[in-house]
Amino acid sequence: MRAGLDATDWRILKELQANGRITNVELARKVGISPPPCLRRTRALEQAGIISGYFALLDEKALAFEVIAFANVGLHSQAEPDLRAFENRVLAWPLVRECYMLSGEIDFILKCVAPDLSTFQDFVINDLTAAANVASVKTTLVISRVKFEPGVPIALGQRQSANQGGPRKGADRGSGAGGAP
Repeated sequence: MRAGLDATDWRILKELQANGRITNVELARKVGISPPPCLRRTRALEQAGIISGYFALLDEKALAFEVIAFANVGLHSQAEPDLRAFENRVLAWPLVRECYMLSGEIDFILKCVAPDLSTFQDFVINDLTAAANVASVKTTLVISRVKFEPGVPIALGQRQSANQGGPRKGADRGSGAGGAP
């Protein structure tokens, strides 16, 4: 569906990314179409996997999670079974909130959230460095968050989509008639 996104689809994505709790009626009003085609388009974006879910964004500090840290992990072996084994281990650690496999000097970067430094330190010593195949761990504590903008840069996607041919054929124009995306 990526190539078939038109300007209305991008507006829907922009609004939902900013506020996943918006009602369909309000979403339709903001993007300039009537509610029935707006709902069809939203469902089509969900079914295509472009919208992969909705969630509440929790404030770590308000819930007394005082430590955010990153751990750079190097492995002894990068053979496929060893990478998968480490990934499966990461999935079992609740303190790890995000994990990315990287190219370059380190193999993985983990974003960790903990209630205090002692909990994070226990995790690093007892779980992370003790895990099979882990060769090195370097941690960095977050002092302050400068920018937090989850999701994707919608404006760049819109620009890229416009350069690839503009609106798709048969797109809804807001009347409630016409095909779903």
